[in-house]
Amino acid sequence: MCTGWVYNMAVSNLPIVAPTARTWRGSELSDTSIWTRIVTASERLGLNGDAGDSSADTSDAQDLADEIRSELIHGRGFVLLKGLFSASGDMGEAADVFVRLGQRLGSLRSQNAAGDLLGHVKDVGRDLDDPTARIYQTNARQTFHTDSADAVGLLCIRPAAEGGRSMLVSVETIYEEMRRTKPHLAAWMFEPLATDRRGEIPDGRDPWFEIPVLSWHEGQLSCLYQRQYIDSAARFPDASPLDPEHRDALDEFDRLANRPDLHMVMDLEPGDVQLVHNHGLLHDRTSWIDDPTRPRHLLRLWVSLAGDRSLPPVYEQRYGSIVVGDRGGIVVR
Repeated sequence: MCTGWVYNMAVSNLPIVAPTARTWRGSELSDTSIWTRIVTASERLGLNGDAGDSSADTSDAQDLADEIRSELIHGRGFVLLKGLFSASGDMGEAADVFVRLGQRLGSLRSQNAAGDLLGHVKDVGRDLDDPTARIYQTNARQTFHTDSADAVGLLCIRPAAEGGRSMLVSVETIYEEMRRTKPHLAAWMFEPLATDRRGEIPDGRDPWFEIPVLSWHEGQLSCLYQRQYIDSAARFPDASPLDPEHRDALDEFDRLANRPDLHMVMDLEPGDVQLVHNHGLLHDRTSWIDDPTRPRHLLRLWVSLAGDRSLPPVYEQRYGSIVVGDRGGIVVR
C-alpha cells in the first residue's frame, strides 16, 4: 500500500549516491586478485589458538577479521578467502575454523526457526511450490537477493558437478542506473511492500513483513530484497497487494541486477570462503546439477557485524532488533 513517499518527493529530487568503493560494476572486477585474499600461515595458527592452542598468537587472526570487516562495511562489500584450511581436510575441522572466524567478525545469528547458527546449503529435495520451503534447500536458481543479517559467509565443501556459480551486484550501482534512466520507477523502490516469512513467524507477528526494498538512513542506502518471497506474500489476503507501478519497478530492478556488465561471477572451489555484506550487495547463484556421489555442499554463517551502519527502525520487523552488533537472523520466540 502506498505511503505517499512517491508523491511527496519529486522524482527529480531522488538522492544521488556518491561514488565509493561499493559503486562498482562487475565488468571492472575481472582481475580476481582485486577481491581475493590469501590467508597466511600465522593467521591460520591464530584461529587455531581460539580452539585452545595456548602456544598460538591470536593477534594475526584478529587482524584478519578486522581487515575483512572493514572491507565488508567500507570497501567493495565482499571478499573471497583462500587458504583458510586444506580443501582435502576434515569437514568438522573446517566448520570449526569457519565458525571461529565468524565469531571474530561479530555475533552469529540464527538462520532458521530451529536456531541453527551454522547452516547447510544443499539440495535436500524441497519443492519451491511449498510456501514453507527456503530456496537454499533446493538446486534452483535463487535470483538476486539479500539475507536477513549484516553479512553472510559461505564455505565451499564441494562444488556442483555443473552450475551453482556465485554472482554479486552492487545495490548502489543498480539504484544509480535506475535513478538515471527510469527515476519514476526508482522512487517506488522506497515504498514498503509485503514479503513472505515462509512459515518462520515470530510470536505476535504477521506471517509477512512490510519493509521497502531500498531505504535511506543516516546517509546510507540499504537494501532488503527477496523477489520470490515478495511474490509469494500474495497468498495472504490481508497483506498489501503490489501496485502495478511497484511491480514494474521490481522488474526493472531485477533486469539491471542481471545485466552482465553490472554483476560479477565467481566459482567457489573446495575450501574457499566468500563473505558478503547484505545491506549494500545482492547475491545470487545459478541452478546446478549434482554428481549424486558428491553433491554440492556449502556451509553458511549469518553475522551481525561490530561497527556496522545504523539501520532504519522499520528493519525491526525482520531483524528483531536494530542494535548494531546484535541484530538480524530468524528468531521466532
